[in-house]
Amino acid sequence: MIAGLILAAGESSRMGTPKATLAYRGRTFLESIVETLRSAGLERIVVVLGHRAEEIQARVKSEAIEVIINPDYRSGQTSSLQAGLRALAADDLEAVLLCLVDHPAVSAGTVRGIVSAFRESDAPVVIPTYHGRRGHPVLIGRRLFAELLGLTSDAGADSVVRRYRPATRYLEVEDEGVVIDVDDPEDYQRLTRG
Repeated sequence: MIAGLILAAGESSRMGTPKATLAYRGRTFLESIVETLRSAGLERIVVVLGHRAEEIQARVKSEAIEVIINPDYRSGQTSSLQAGLRALAADDLEAVLLCLVDHPAVSAGTVRGIVSAFRESDAPVVIPTYHGRRGHPVLIGRRLFAELLGLTSDAGADSVVRRYRPATRYLEVEDEGVVIDVDDPEDYQRLTRG
């Protein structure tokens, strides 16, 4: 099984409001990502919340997810990734599809393609690319879990992923959503105008 792991614990300081609750195509960012993962066939979806977690849970409607609260979210994204992996590690997982809440525009077809590329190649990591630019979500095979769980809070997941670069499968997709990262109000305006 491949599980979806959505990181949505950050403070969204540049945006000024939780990105998880921003509107996109009639849903919140978080609801959009959950729906994309569901449509792509992922059965288990874990969301890691931290900053303003109760507010986000109250405003986001989805019974299809398991919510993990990361009390240590201020120490950075690595702590949220680790909280999610710990919640999933007991399961018989092949991999996790790591999704960031500020990338809401990825299609279900792209997610299906990433999963297929993983199963066909048995690569430790699958990274989608759009016109050569690396994007998200990133599929991370189980063999990297122990290393990711062993990271210190100041080390990013990319420090582990980089070690596997020679064996990584890069999947070129015709989905600009993989490189659309919404960090601030200007990014959000560009997304909603597009």
